[in-house]
Amino acid sequence: MELHIKGKAKLKGEVEISTSKNSILPILVASLLSDEETIINKVPIIKDVIIINEVLKQLGLKVEFINKQVIISGSPQNNNPSYELVRQMRASFLVMGPLLARRGKVRISLPGGCAIGTRPIDLHLKGLQALGAKIFLSSGDVVASARKLTGNHVYLDFPSVGATENIMMAAAVAEGTSYIENAALEPEITDLANFINSMGGKIAGAGTNVIRIRGVKKLLGTSYTPIPDRIEAGTYMVAAAATGGEITINNVIPEQVKAITAKLQESGTQIHENDNNIKIIGQDTIKPLYVKTLPYPGFPTDMQAQFMSYLSCAEGSSVITESVFENRFMHVQELLRMGAKIKAEGRTAVIKGCSELTGARVKATDLRAGAALLIAGMMARGTTVITESEHIDRGYENIVQKLTGLGAKIQKYN
Repeated sequence: MELHIKGKAKLKGEVEISTSKNSILPILVASLLSDEETIINKVPIIKDVIIINEVLKQLGLKVEFINKQVIISGSPQNNNPSYELVRQMRASFLVMGPLLARRGKVRISLPGGCAIGTRPIDLHLKGLQALGAKIFLSSGDVVASARKLTGNHVYLDFPSVGATENIMMAAAVAEGTSYIENAALEPEITDLANFINSMGGKIAGAGTNVIRIRGVKKLLGTSYTPIPDRIEAGTYMVAAAATGGEITINNVIPEQVKAITAKLQESGTQIHENDNNIKIIGQDTIKPLYVKTLPYPGFPTDMQAQFMSYLSCAEGSSVITESVFENRFMHVQELLRMGAKIKAEGRTAVIKGCSELTGARVKATDLRAGAALLIAGMMARGTTVITESEHIDRGYENIVQKLTGLGAKIQKYN
């Protein structure tokens, strides 16, 4: 799939942010913890959601996707999710905790997804072992079994979002009380805890570095609406700033994008916040920045690529340090094709601002790199063609329609 972008169009108008991709995936997986009907509202129609729904169906659940609601019922009948599905998306690995809790055994392939670093699963396994699971590797699969899961203290060496979610889901129906120390602080963790609590779970402290989970014997059905997508909001914030546009972003929680807001303001962008919307007013000049990615509430790694596009036309040199993933500069090569002046070494990139980018044929290597190239294409003189743009559809709902609604000139070709 290709996107063709005619550059130099200032974005203007209003845009509505969809439900968070990074919230919806673990919440859909957590429906495995109950036999009763769960209804998830305002579900974005994106590729990752479609894949995770297929995983749930293959495990024996009934899944209906009607009018942006996903209705899930039944109990898991299978403990070996399909390799073909799991290899497409890393979030598939989150079924391990719930399946182990419900079925006592699980066999799952090592996960796939974006090629942005190793993202090891050792912390997931360490946490599940602490709850009583026996785990071994067999022919590239992880095999785990447990006669019963029992509450325990789990200390994470790194505040991994996925590991926190997997352990939290398993512990929700384990016997006794569990504590996750050095837990991830992301808003999506709090959202998952709120979802499980709406089913009758007893989770406290989500959003802090110590989460307490009192196991319950049974979780009930529920109806739940997850939080808006802070990375989608951040991407539109940068797109407005990068094109010198003026847009209002609706359905956003300003508190959750503070790190992005602070850096945009530092670069000269005007930002006005209300309860659930943000107005961005881009300026003619972009001041250079120093950006270092960190776990939440630090600057999100999922916004690093978009900022690199933005800073490629700053007045001066910027530095970006990627401290979360070790292979997340794959977009650098593509931005160089467009005339950007970037030198990347190890986990640091120095971006020397240029007067303008020039349209070119580039390739989206992963989800956020694709979003960065979209922003670069809108900034550039001439036409940019993004190949393999299907990566972008993994995490952004109707992005082409939303951007063209703001005045961007983008066409999609299969």
